[in-house]
Amino acid sequence: MHELRVSLVIPAYNEEKNLPATVADLQKALRGEGIPYEILIVNDNSRDGTERVVRELMADDPDVRLVTRRPPGGFGRAVRSGLDEVTGDVVMIVMADSSDHPSDVVAYYRKICEGYDCVFGSRFIKGSKVTDYPLKKLVVNRIVNKLMQWAFWCKFNDLTNAFKAYRTDVVRELGQLQSSHFNITIEMSLGAIIRKYNIAQIPISWTGRTWGSSNLRLREMGRRYLATLIRIFGERMLLSDDLLAERLAARANGMRRRTDVDAELCKLANRVETLERQRAAEEAAGRSCA
Repeated sequence: MHELRVSLVIPAYNEEKNLPATVADLQKALRGEGIPYEILIVNDNSRDGTERVVRELMADDPDVRLVTRRPPGGFGRAVRSGLDEVTGDVVMIVMADSSDHPSDVVAYYRKICEGYDCVFGSRFIKGSKVTDYPLKKLVVNRIVNKLMQWAFWCKFNDLTNAFKAYRTDVVRELGQLQSSHFNITIEMSLGAIIRKYNIAQIPISWTGRTWGSSNLRLREMGRRYLATLIRIFGERMLLSDDLLAERLAARANGMRRRTDVDAELCKLANRVETLERQRAAEEAAGRSCA
């Protein structure tokens, strides 16, 4: 089995001062573990030098790529644009402000390699660490996540955190994502839950940003989170059998495609081996005639 390649999607709005350190830390961690990667930075209509910084990073590392968004902007739109461009086997959404720790990126990757479809990190279980989390957002976070735990009868208690890992096949099988803002975090995680993917939860660390300000506005996001919750809860209650059937069918089709590719590669290898034997025999015959 080939080694899995990870695609890191980094939405960036006015992050020129945060990106160099964030990317450098991720590169160091991934290279140190020998993990193949690509880093897709989505410039979400930034008004500062974000694009210039990304192009400088690209000049130093061909595995860094720029995805440029045009208006309208929005965190969810940026994530969707990045997901459309990934080429790796595993997808992770990582914040541009170094709030997510590179060591957890490695931990996610290792967990996926164990056979899980998704890995959800939690900042609120034993072994996790949170630094400089704004109190108001913390209170709202815990209330919202507890309500979602009850509604979906699941063990995962940090569903609103965007920093998660998914096999790329899972992201594709979720279908057309609709969220335009931070509600994409629960659209993806709850979508995976109701489709009954094999999901692991591990403790992670989180650190508040040292430069700039978060683009999350609690009051503005309330109606968007609610709309996404209502839609996915309805799917869970009324369409879970159809969603599971589609997921299993997509997985079966993917396995058949991989089997067909493996068979073609095997035929090609046999053909090459036959041609090499023929060439060796012809060379031997030529030497004997000489």
